[in-house]
Amino acid sequence: MDTTLDQATDVVTGIRFPEGNRWHDGRLWYSDMHTGEVFSIDPSTETEPRLEASVTGQSSGLGWLPDGRLIVSAMESRAVVAVQEDGSTAVFADLSAVESSLINDLVVDAETGRTYLGAFGYDLYGGEELRPGPLYVIDTDGSVRLAADGLVFPNSANVLPGTRTLVVSETWGGRLTAFDIEPDGSLSGRRAWAPLPEGVTPDGSTVDDEGAVWVCSVDTGEFLRVLEGGEVTDRITAPGRCAIDCALGGPDRRTLYLATADSYDPAATERTRAGRISAIRVTVPGR
Repeated sequence: MDTTLDQATDVVTGIRFPEGNRWHDGRLWYSDMHTGEVFSIDPSTETEPRLEASVTGQSSGLGWLPDGRLIVSAMESRAVVAVQEDGSTAVFADLSAVESSLINDLVVDAETGRTYLGAFGYDLYGGEELRPGPLYVIDTDGSVRLAADGLVFPNSANVLPGTRTLVVSETWGGRLTAFDIEPDGSLSGRRAWAPLPEGVTPDGSTVDDEGAVWVCSVDTGEFLRVLEGGEVTDRITAPGRCAIDCALGGPDRRTLYLATADSYDPAATERTRAGRISAIRVTVPGR
């Protein structure tokens, strides 16, 4: 499938920078990163999203702990917070003592309840020279330890269905990198999972039932379905847009939700609020 964002249907508009797209309990969840707010919506019955939580500073990745609590990556606070029943947040994992750069996206391993979370590794917004960044593992008690280092802007991650393989986007590295997940949550067997086409900068991603990864290229404005080894089977282009994140959902998991914005500069998105999440049908369902 080769198509464009023009063929998709808008689900939510007026967002500054939609991140952390997830399908959970029949709803699409997402962070508006530049406001620190987290929303959800049932696209089949609702036209307006529901505010679920707010965090101090930028919000990014979302996940659910084994006890059902929603967790949110609070980037500037360098903490993962858990949303309580009344909508308030409490710190679940504090990374401020071990990480000086902004933390980024996260994924919860459904089999163990452990969370994998990356950090920028350098001051992107301040214009600091690029440095590799770390990937942390957070145990179910909130304790944090280093899982891997030397990743070129670690971003989204997915556990491939039916495996103990974690695949991580390296945004400025232009590749997807795989690890084996050990029983204690540590990572081993680091290897290239898929090199990506020239210029592609992988940001958010999601995995389908065949183990292919849909990955977003923020700089080139496109969504690619990638197989292990790097073959691109499907491409959705979003000319003039930043392709930020995606999620497979809907009743049959065959709706691909596409998050885009006009810029990743917070000063620009404050003026324009041109971010949106759109929906398009695909052949292979999500897991």
